[in-house]
Amino acid sequence: MPVIRTSEAVTHEIHGARFVSYATPRTGSKELCAWRGEIPPGTRAPAHTVSREEIFHLLVGELVVTLDDRTDRITAGDTLIVSPGATLTVENPTDQTAISWVTTSIGLEAELADGTRLTPPWAN
Repeated sequence: MPVIRTSEAVTHEIHGARFVSYATPRTGSKELCAWRGEIPPGTRAPAHTVSREEIFHLLVGELVVTLDDRTDRITAGDTLIVSPGATLTVENPTDQTAISWVTTSIGLEAELADGTRLTPPWAN
C-alpha cells in the first residue's frame, strides 16, 4: 500500500498558485492523480481549458470560479465538477489563502487562451 507522506509531496508553483502533488504515476497511482492547491489572496489564474474531468473541492476559503460562461462564488466544503473541454478561471478575491483538493485522471492537459498547451507535472 503506497503511502505518500506530506514530506514526500512535490511542490510546483505556476501563475501565482502552489500545487502540492501527492498521487501521480511516480508515486504509484495507475489511473488518478490528486493534489492540494494553494491559491493566495488576490490571485487570478488564467482561463484554461482542461482535457480531462476534474473534481475540485474547496477545503478552506472562498473563490470566484468561472466555468465556461457561468461565474459562481464557492466556499469551503463546495465541490466543482469540471467536464473535459470546459474552460475554467479561478480567482481569490479575499485576504485569505484558499486551499483546494483536486482529483483527475492521469494525462490531464490544459490549454490557455493564447493556445499554449500545458502538461502539469502534478497531474501526470
